[in-house]
Order: sequence, then structure tokens, then C-alpha cells
Amino acid sequence: MKLENIVKKQIKNLPVYETGKPIEYVAREFGLDPDGILKMASNENPLGASPKALEAISKSFGDLNRYPDGGCYELRQKLSKKWNLTPAQFAFGNGSNELLEFIAQCFVGEGDETVFGAQSFIVYKLATIFMGGKCVSVPMPNLKYDLDALRDAVTDKTKVVFMTNPNNPTGAVLKQDEVVNFVKSLPEHVVFCYDEAYAEYQDEEVDLRPLIAEGRHVVCLRTFSKIYGLAGLRIGYAYTSEELAGYINRAREPFNVNSLAQIGALAALDDTEFLEKCRKMNNAGRKQFEEAFEKLGFEYFSDGANFVMVKVENAPDVYVQMQKRGVIVRPNVGYGLPDWLRITIDTPEGNARCIEELAKFAK
Repeated sequence: MKLENIVKKQIKNLPVYETGKPIEYVAREFGLDPDGILKMASNENPLGASPKALEAISKSFGDLNRYPDGGCYELRQKLSKKWNLTPAQFAFGNGSNELLEFIAQCFVGEGDETVFGAQSFIVYKLATIFMGGKCVSVPMPNLKYDLDALRDAVTDKTKVVFMTNPNNPTGAVLKQDEVVNFVKSLPEHVVFCYDEAYAEYQDEEVDLRPLIAEGRHVVCLRTFSKIYGLAGLRIGYAYTSEELAGYINRAREPFNVNSLAQIGALAALDDTEFLEKCRKMNNAGRKQFEEAFEKLGFEYFSDGANFVMVKVENAPDVYVQMQKRGVIVRPNVGYGLPDWLRITIDTPEGNARCIEELAKFAK
């Protein structure tokens, strides 16, 4: 019997997640020096990792023969103080991406529905399909959430509503009252999964802890991959009610968060100076891109997070041509935005180089 006749249908229907193109791939493909390539495709921190995290990790290589703390005890205690929650209200993942999969495993089955924006993080779709659920993708006019349409899409079959704020890949930002009022409008059988991967880049963060305290089915996700610069270690966490965290932890595999990731995360939480430096540079970089786009006549969208969106003619070709010039950006064909490129905000020098190359494609 052919393998395709026995593999689960969810796997056959599952699209493959395409990551930002690695520097090494572009170097090989176009015969470039890797050291001269600028990667602005994956929203990584251009300043690298938190110095405090790097120092703590460098002192910990001697214990790699030991299994990691399966319960992330120290990190759990530290985060409980940071958020003024109980240690039992946290769950940890190999990046917040894995936590999205845990949530789908807990609440989505055959015939169940999840609701999310059409141009929001594609893993919401992948996690739903993997569990045999149905994706309800809601249009996002002007690259922003339509909260009324999102709420209207919720039915008695809806199990989870996913939302990113700031949104990835568009960068659209929702305010505190908008998110809170939306959550309060959801029926009791729906879990609201609030993805805060880029929240630390915002001057004002949305706080849903009062809704969790009220007993609403809210789970918030954070990651150390973005502003903390620990993307290579893969660690994220969820904070929610003790009951909901308990279910997520049942889905979690033993030792899913490695030792170095836990050590780095613990130290990074204390590195407030680094975070402020990253925010300051990111805000300046956003203005740098906005001013350049205005001057070049590009349509763009720049609201929040650590990236901008720019609309260019023949965007898929521009994406390739930029690689040939040693600058990697991110196409958005898979998000239904074939004319748009997403560009990670880099250092002032990196931004200037990207702008210089992009200017060659201005009308």
C-alpha cells in the first residue's frame, strides 16, 4: 500500500511553514560572502542577545550532561513575581510557537473551528489543520483587524480565537480597550489566545490579567525570541488561569525547554537596560524607514513591533533581486499579500543599506 494512503489526512493537507531565508542559503545560491549579507526577514534582534543572558549561558556549559528542569521552576518563580501571578499560572514551550500547538491539542478536534485574522501568524492555521479543525480566516482590510467581523465569525463550533498584538506580519496595533471589549464579547465556550510576541516593543502594553482573574478563558503568550534576542534557544511561556495552564502542561512533552534556554531567559529578565536600548533603536529605525518611504513614494504600513511593511511593484521579483544584493527581506505571498514585503528594523547602518537597495526599485 502506498504511504499516501495511510498517512493522516491532516498531514497531507498541512502546508509547510516557510521560514525567513537563512544567510548561508543566500550566500550559496548567489555566490556571496556570508559576512556581507544583511538578514532583515525574521524579526530577529539586530543587537544580538541580552548581554546578561550570554554571560549566564557561558558559565553553564559544564552541566550539559544533565537533563533540564522539566518544570522550569526558577523561571516560573521569577515570572510569577514579574506578573504578580501564582507559579501555577505558567506553562513553557520550545518558543511560544510550541505553546500554540499545545493550545490546539487541548481544545481543537475534528470539526471544531478556530477564528483568526487572514493576515495574522500562519501557525494558527497550521495548528488548527494539524488537529483536524476548520480554519475561519477573517479579512483584515487595510492590514488591520476588523474586530466586528472577527466577533461575527465566532459560532457555537468555535473553540479558539487567535490574535497577535502587534500583529504579525502586518504590524497593526490594538489598544487596551479594544482588546478587552472584544474578549468580553466572546461566549464562554471560546478560549482567547492572545499572542504577545512583540509586546515589549510597545510603549503601552495591553494587560489582560484582570480578565484572567475574572475567570475568563484567556491565555497570553510571550517569547524570548524577539526583543530578548534568544531566538536560537527557543523558549516562550504562557500565563493564564491555573486550570488552563494545567491542561497545557499535560500536553507538554517532558524536558521541552532546554537548560541553556532557561538560564538565558532567567538572566534576560533582569536586563532592563538592554531592553530599553532595543526599544529606543527600534523606534528610531521605524522613523528612518518611514521618512525614506515617504521620500521614495512607496506605500507602507508602520504601526508597531520591530518591522515595517512596504508595497512595491513586482514584490516577489524584488525579493529575489534584493537577495542578489545581499539583503534578505520577507515576501508575503503566503499571507495573501503578494505586493508587500516585510522588513525587520535593523541598526541605523543596516536600515540605510536596505533603503539604498530598495530605492533602486522605486518608480
